Amino acid sequence: MVQEQYFNEMYAADGSVRGHYAALSQWMTSTSSERIAQMRQAAQVLFHRVGITFAVNGDTTGGERLIPFDILPHVIPGEEWRRLQAGLKQRVRALNMFLHDVYHDAEIVRAGKIPQHKVFQNAQYRAEMRGIDLPNQIYAHIAGIDLVRAGRGEYFVLEDNLRTPSGVSYMLENRKMTMRLMPELFSRQPIAPVEHYPDLLLDMLRSVAPQGVLDPTVVVLSPGQYNSAYFEHVFLAQQMGVEVVEGADLFVKDNLVYMRTTTGPQRVDVIYRRIDDDFLDPLAFRKDSTLGVPGLVSVYRQGRVSLANAIGTGVADDKSVYPYVPDMIRFYLGEEPQIANVPTYLLEKKDDLQYVLSHLDELVVKEAQGSGGYGMLIGPRATREERETYRQRVLADPAKFIAQPTLALSTCPTFVEQGVAPRHIDLRPFILSGKEIVMVPGGLTRVALKEGSLVVNSSQGGGTKDTWVVG
Repeated sequence: MVQEQYFNEMYAADGSVRGHYAALSQWMTSTSSERIAQMRQAAQVLFHRVGITFAVNGDTTGGERLIPFDILPHVIPGEEWRRLQAGLKQRVRALNMFLHDVYHDAEIVRAGKIPQHKVFQNAQYRAEMRGIDLPNQIYAHIAGIDLVRAGRGEYFVLEDNLRTPSGVSYMLENRKMTMRLMPELFSRQPIAPVEHYPDLLLDMLRSVAPQGVLDPTVVVLSPGQYNSAYFEHVFLAQQMGVEVVEGADLFVKDNLVYMRTTTGPQRVDVIYRRIDDDFLDPLAFRKDSTLGVPGLVSVYRQGRVSLANAIGTGVADDKSVYPYVPDMIRFYLGEEPQIANVPTYLLEKKDDLQYVLSHLDELVVKEAQGSGGYGMLIGPRATREERETYRQRVLADPAKFIAQPTLALSTCPTFVEQGVAPRHIDLRPFILSGKEIVMVPGGLTRVALKEGSLVVNSSQGGGTKDTWVVG
């Protein structure tokens, strides 16, 4: 059954304000709704001026939208954050060890900890990566791990994003906005900074340069201006002081990758790529791709250029592999997971399938390789016809789906048209892995702006908040 007891981030069960929200509560009490509405409008104008937009998949108008920004931040106490950070680093360390293993000796498969077909028949498994030794044995250099909080306040990992995780630019711009609109709150309490993320990102990218390269040239490889996250590609390149390039700007010669410049070719050593595997190299993957660089994979296999994230990371963020991550942590690290998974049903299992089909009105069912909130059924919110249509999709190929309980996502005070009201949130911290694992305190808080909605994705009408780690 869906739990209806939500954990309130700001208020305790007796109605008192939680200590880490005290300064914000005082500010809200002393600031009129009219003033907050004016500040929200000012934020929209500023975001539009900067060009912080995203494209919506399936939008035939070709237009772009502003991601709605909520001025009331999500606040996390420092001690709680330290526990989360330890659990996230543990998880990403194990995921990288898993990726190295499945492209080398596959010890975890031979030990029977994960079924062979989950790895080697996975659509995201890239045979081209077998036997390649990467700098520091890191595959997922940038990870975005989605966290949710259930009814008693306990955290769960909802999803691992290891291919081309997005959203960090909104985290950074949201912080700039709250500092601009409510500077007095930053003087009342210590709020951990996040603005050094681009410096950490650049340091990490430079640290995974090919062996022997002392002063690496780093670029951001984008599919171009029609990609939904193009603003972020340009933003991060500017913040790091590197070039944002498209496939046509790069070429391969003498087993090296070069960038075309006005002063002639320049060798490229590290590529922060925001293009999916299939489109990276028409000689290795999709022959019809015009977004990639012919010959790139050959240079990569020789260790003469580095890619972040590595090719083939998608096998570890498939939703049907996700249930095995706790076992990865135990297998590779000999530790118990510090942050739990959401209980998950694998519909390729006969018993799981039978249970899910008889409880569709209680569960969330997802495509194993879906993203962005698309292709998902939220059983308690769906009509009988919608559930029946989805049932037929599942029966056609059960292995493509997973199911989970409908979590009672925590709520956070949010400024909506009617005033301040609770809305459901999740949190995506960003973890960087190079010679060491580092992260900034906080992440991107996504908020479901529609009353009662549990879908926080911007593509599904969600918004974002600043995330403050305090104390």
